[in-house]
Amino acid sequence: MVFKQTDQPRNNKENTGGTASQEAERILGRNLDDTLSAIRQSLGNSPDVIVRPVQIGAVPGVRVAVIYIEGLSSKLYVNRFLSQSLGEDNPDSNDNDRIFETILAKASSTLGNLKVLNDWDGMIHSLLSGHIVILMDGRSGAVIADIRDGEWRSISEPTTELTVRGPKDSFIESIDTNIALVRRRLKNPNLRLETMTIGNESKTDVAIMYINGVTNDRLVSEVKQRLSAIEVDAIQGSGYLEELIRDQTFTPFPTIFNTERPDMAVGNMLEGRIALIVDGTPFTLIMPTTFSQFLKTTEDYYQRFYFAVFLRFVRYFSFFVLLLLPSSYIAVTTFHHEMIPTSLIINLLAQREGIPFPAYFEAMLMEISFEIMREAGIRMPRAVGQAVSIVGAIVLGTAAVEAGVVTAMMVIIVSLTGIASFAIPGLPLNNAVRVIRFPMMILASTFGFYGIMMGMIFLVAHMTSLKSFGVPYLYPFSPFDPWRQKDTFWRSPIKTSRTRPDLKEKAGESPDVPEGERHES
Repeated sequence: MVFKQTDQPRNNKENTGGTASQEAERILGRNLDDTLSAIRQSLGNSPDVIVRPVQIGAVPGVRVAVIYIEGLSSKLYVNRFLSQSLGEDNPDSNDNDRIFETILAKASSTLGNLKVLNDWDGMIHSLLSGHIVILMDGRSGAVIADIRDGEWRSISEPTTELTVRGPKDSFIESIDTNIALVRRRLKNPNLRLETMTIGNESKTDVAIMYINGVTNDRLVSEVKQRLSAIEVDAIQGSGYLEELIRDQTFTPFPTIFNTERPDMAVGNMLEGRIALIVDGTPFTLIMPTTFSQFLKTTEDYYQRFYFAVFLRFVRYFSFFVLLLLPSSYIAVTTFHHEMIPTSLIINLLAQREGIPFPAYFEAMLMEISFEIMREAGIRMPRAVGQAVSIVGAIVLGTAAVEAGVVTAMMVIIVSLTGIASFAIPGLPLNNAVRVIRFPMMILASTFGFYGIMMGMIFLVAHMTSLKSFGVPYLYPFSPFDPWRQKDTFWRSPIKTSRTRPDLKEKAGESPDVPEGERHES
């Protein structure tokens, strides 16, 4: 999918097929026929562009046209405006100014949320966004009314961030609905909402939400600057923005958090973070991000703190199991037999009789097979995908052991690794660790535990060097802050949590990357 802007300049006349009036290309002229002709040609004479002409005022009257795109605008409001407003008694005179003021007053009472535009591109963008355009012959400018409509997915339970106790609503693909879900939970006059349009072709709406006085002003400025520097043709999801505004591109670790839960977004905003809501996607971006965020869930705050601490211990333990268990098994069975109890090493050696492959090849074969089944289970129809992946794993593991291709212990190791991956709530971090464990297996098969230690040193050094909009990625583990450990591995009781994380002072600092890489698009 190509979405970068080409280097060659675009010819507006070639894209629109020419216009009937040169004045109507950029400024809405006073001739209604020329303006309507220019609109039709700009949109390729598309049949879903509806033009409703109306004549008001004294005979011969003043012509008015209502333009909208079928399927994007509400026909109910259009018909109500035509029948109850333009169809009512209007001034008998042909004074354009008086008739125009009357139209504005009636449209305001019927439709609301009006604005007058004299910009051609702005009018076309409003029309393509689902607004209706009201034009009057002999009067420059267009009246824009927001009556957007269309078929949207209803608010349902989250699909990737499930919870037992907590709200069951999630973001959807409508940016207006997502903003309302945030405002419903955060009735704060300091809640700020700023919008911009990104994408030369897609014109995707992006909303920036934060709490004034809580969020660092430098962070807000930095986010706006990175968004303004984006020059692409299309933004079809929040994943596009995530790659374009992140601090470092070449790292497997996610430095921007994403969520489909409104309560998760509000909780992060209360901690001084910014939420980016992208039209057309249910996943909202949260920034800045730290490593510990990907091992938390909203359910941690809806139940007793001691049980939340226990679950976080399970998640951190699962993180290290996913990262180190296969490589540790390879290192022990290949180089460090003395670390295995005698009875266990005898059983392992008995299992390896007749196995033609070394432990490293066994692990790689089983891990890749598990990843294939996992991907197949996701891509298959939901009714059979889960069943096929589970049955396939059981059949494949049993058949591999009976055929003498792998040992039973290797099947156990790979199964534990796969189960541990599902215990990590942050899917981007989960994907990163799933990739990193393969180089760790290569190091273990080459150098044993020495290779694992070297890999861990390199990994920690890399994570320490990462920043997310000025905030160290491993904060508050590195740099270590004992007073900010209340909501990382440990979750303090709510009564004792009286201060926010120390992000306001750290966020917004310029990351140590070149300007060109920071805004690379």
